[in-house]
Amino acid sequence: MAKLSTEARLARPDDVYARLIEAYRDLDEAESHKLSAKLILLLANHIGDPEVLEEALAVARGEAEGT
Repeated sequence: MAKLSTEARLARPDDVYARLIEAYRDLDEAESHKLSAKLILLLANHIGDPEVLEEALAVARGEAEGT
């Protein structure tokens, strides 16, 4: 059983953050929601493990122990 990794793994997190912010620049609310949905589905598919996705959802919602 895979487990969600929440430790820092990005070599350049500030660059990743800047790229995410740039991806949303000049989008209206509907376009922003569409981009978020597409990105979430692409990354969920990349993860591919339903248990890891459930854990990620719980952490993101603040429902996981210790969040």
